[in-house]
Amino acid sequence: MDSWANSGLGRDLHLDLTASGGARSPGLRAHLISALRESIRSGRLVAGTTLPPSRTLALDLGIARNTVAEAYAELVAEGWLTARQGSGTRVAARGGEAPRPTHVPATAVARPALSLMPGSPDVAEFPRAAWMSSARRALTAAPNDAFGPGDPRGRPELRQALAEYLSRARGVRTDPDRIVVSASSGHGLWLLARAVAGPIAVEGYGLHLHRELLGDAGVGTVPLHLDTHGAQTPDATGPRLSACLLTPAHQFPTGGPLHPGRRTAFVEWARTTGAIVIEDDYDGEFRYDRQPVGALQGLAPDEVAYLGTVSKSLSPAIRVGWMVLPERLIDDVLAVKGLYERWVSATDQLTLADFIERGAFDRHVRRMRTLYRRRRDTLVETLAARAPHVHVTGIAAGLHAVLELPAGTETATVDRAASLGLAVEGLRTFRHPDGPASRPDGLVVGYSTPSSARFAATLDTLCRALPTS
Repeated sequence: MDSWANSGLGRDLHLDLTASGGARSPGLRAHLISALRESIRSGRLVAGTTLPPSRTLALDLGIARNTVAEAYAELVAEGWLTARQGSGTRVAARGGEAPRPTHVPATAVARPALSLMPGSPDVAEFPRAAWMSSARRALTAAPNDAFGPGDPRGRPELRQALAEYLSRARGVRTDPDRIVVSASSGHGLWLLARAVAGPIAVEGYGLHLHRELLGDAGVGTVPLHLDTHGAQTPDATGPRLSACLLTPAHQFPTGGPLHPGRRTAFVEWARTTGAIVIEDDYDGEFRYDRQPVGALQGLAPDEVAYLGTVSKSLSPAIRVGWMVLPERLIDDVLAVKGLYERWVSATDQLTLADFIERGAFDRHVRRMRTLYRRRRDTLVETLAARAPHVHVTGIAAGLHAVLELPAGTETATVDRAASLGLAVEGLRTFRHPDGPASRPDGLVVGYSTPSSARFAATLDTLCRALPTS
């Protein structure tokens, strides 16, 4: 092995051995010792830091290996460094200074509060082994261009896998050319908002983070009234809208699908006005007591922009989402996104493509559907036994339920839960500030969030926080 190969071993370490006059001093060992002492004294090299092997540092500095070995030995004798067979040369602890830990002990991490916040899966159930297998296969087979500047549409492997999966599982009508990969459904919404401008109609109760994203994109929002059939179409006498944002498969947060008549009405509204419907299919894979509700996009691919993500079905740590776009919007969205992929890791895209193609995604969704249905049933049974006066709604699908509370008790219940170490979200949090308070007091309970090991304790705390009558 030549010296260039050897020079790659060990950690990099910046040391300035230049004398004050600007030339390399003949006393290299003395200067090296001085530079190392100063780096330790200043805190740039903290206790526990492993120094490069003497051969590596000598090659990096262009000096003799013996010079480095002698400098290390002198600093060990002075107590600045420690040397132990098999563990290399390290910076010694001085004056009560504790060595820097190589990992954070579990006891040092604050345990999170119990949580029934909506919007997250049970992250303890992430399929690590299957994901690692897909990552290994994807990286092994990845073409060289996967490691260069990315296509803003996303990796073709993922777009092909998504086109097949969305058609089969969600009734989406598309091909890979109409799919643009995003970092999340929220990122996709932001890109669409910039492309179509505003204002955009949104459901009167909906995710407040989406309203904030639209605001950040410079787009105003107009609330749509919600009733038992879902959102009502925009008022023809209102402002001219560029789009309408809906959660038609399972309205967030109130629950329930958009009525078939309303689905048709929104499609006709879009065709008549030239606007688009933005469909957020945030948890469409999870249904329990009803037949699957297909994507609204399947009715009108030229009028509906479909948004999806793996943040609910797999993990919010996998920053991959997608848009299925009407052809007239593709160029505009890509112009907003930029010339290159700056948002989504190519390796994550390739891994997800393999994960879908090999059936691992379907298997994971089916397994989680069974787990979440069991949790939903436990939630309903527990409330029936301990809080029968609390009515539970929106439970036929999705990852959350709405608990209707006695009038005037929502704020106090949220505060009481917080005092017991439980995070919950009140229903009014999701009401559009310009929309009517058309819903009773309530909690939006995300039963997918706690781990299985903590689910019973979390439900017990919830019951203690609820009003007694």
